[in-house]
Amino acid sequence: MADWADTKISTAGLGALPGVARTASSNGACIVRVAGIEVTARVVTGLTVAAGDLLLLIRLGSLYWVIAKTPAPPSTPPTPPAAGTGPDGGDTAPDPKPVVTTGRLVVAPVSTATYRDGHWRSDGGGIDSFDTFQGRYSGSSYGRMTGCAFYGSKPRTLAGATVTSATIQVRRLSAGDFAARTPTLRLVSQSTRPAGAPTLNETTAGPSLAVNATANAFAIPTSWAQAIVDGTRGGLAISISADTPYIRLAGRGSWSAAWTLTINWRRGG
Repeated sequence: MADWADTKISTAGLGALPGVARTASSNGACIVRVAGIEVTARVVTGLTVAAGDLLLLIRLGSLYWVIAKTPAPPSTPPTPPAAGTGPDGGDTAPDPKPVVTTGRLVVAPVSTATYRDGHWRSDGGGIDSFDTFQGRYSGSSYGRMTGCAFYGSKPRTLAGATVTSATIQVRRLSAGDFAARTPTLRLVSQSTRPAGAPTLNETTAGPSLAVNATANAFAIPTSWAQAIVDGTRGGLAISISADTPYIRLAGRGSWSAAWTLTINWRRGG
């Protein structure tokens, strides 16, 4: 027959030990199951033990002492500390940096046209692909001309974005003298060709071009492009209140890149 004493675990030198009360305390003692064995343990003064209590014991020589009752495990996990209240006393984490998106939108005009004497010219090509003129040919009985490029709705796909820069492509064709001349650029309210005269607004100098010269990236005011994106303006024009300089810039019918608008933009940040 096996000697079951050999299976007992020595608790000497193990320090504080967990145990379970098998009986209530009486006359300063109770029976406790600890380390797989049942022992009679003394209970420290002032501590009352009930059967089933979880206990903490120490062994002094051959005596076991119940020194405390241990609580049952929590039914729910504790609430974590609020941000910034940890033991290190550190500050709360900074907000993540906003995401910045940048891009470029290339917009070809939906119409290039020239207005003169109360109507849009069609004598040299389609009305919406006409070359764009400024001023009046010397000795002509016709009135002064205003050449326009209208950009339709595409720029407004950037609504809410911030324009960082913008350029246009223009080419001067034969008309007037051959020396370098500077057209006067205007912002137009309409985004498509109106039936009547275009509504002209802000003014700035255009590129200085000799006949057959091209400006592939002439910078226009950023605020102008922003207005086109925001929808408060819709196109560009060349127009002066005098006859000269008489200038002809290519329209869509003469050059596919005529009046192409390139907008660099940013969102966020």
